[in-house]
Amino acid sequence: MLKNVTLENNIHSSFYSSEKDAEIIIKRLFTQGGIYSDQLKRLLVLNTKDCLDNSNKSYREIIDNTSVKDIIEGNYLTLVPKIKMKEHEEVKSYIILTFDDFSETSNPEFRDCTVSFDILCHTDYWYLGNYQVRPMKIAGIIDGLLNKTKLTGIGELQFAEMKMLPLSNELAGYSLLFQATHGSDDKIPNE
Repeated sequence: MLKNVTLENNIHSSFYSSEKDAEIIIKRLFTQGGIYSDQLKRLLVLNTKDCLDNSNKSYREIIDNTSVKDIIEGNYLTLVPKIKMKEHEEVKSYIILTFDDFSETSNPEFRDCTVSFDILCHTDYWYLGNYQVRPMKIAGIIDGLLNKTKLTGIGELQFAEMKMLPLSNELAGYSLLFQATHGSDDKIPNE
């Protein structure tokens, strides 16, 4: 039997929680992570080998003036599985944030899902020196800031896996996956 949906009885869907989760994730990565948020911005915005050099005043100024809105509007982080590579645009590094593989749980209010971060960098800018590679540094910061983080449900975001993501000779990276689990602990018992 279909419900009659009116303004008085709004529809309910656990898919709406992904909007809130995306906001939590973005804030955690780019504003609440302290020096790691700063490093993440540097790795995305500054495609130089010395992007993590704190003594460079011009880098500091660029990062200080880069807001979360700039990160999103500049397409460094996107919720859309598409990268906009404009002609004559400076080379960028990218993070594509997606929610996938939704499945039922014992609590009808929530659905488990995977949260993935496709980290893509131009291969000419991978190596940072001292055995460090840009996409692995980005993955390390994301993992460090998000693993075991609480999202909208009672469960925690748990690291699942990371795999190489080779797109072309120029663009490659890693796909970092987390499991967002919502279990029966979310259920409010009937009294």
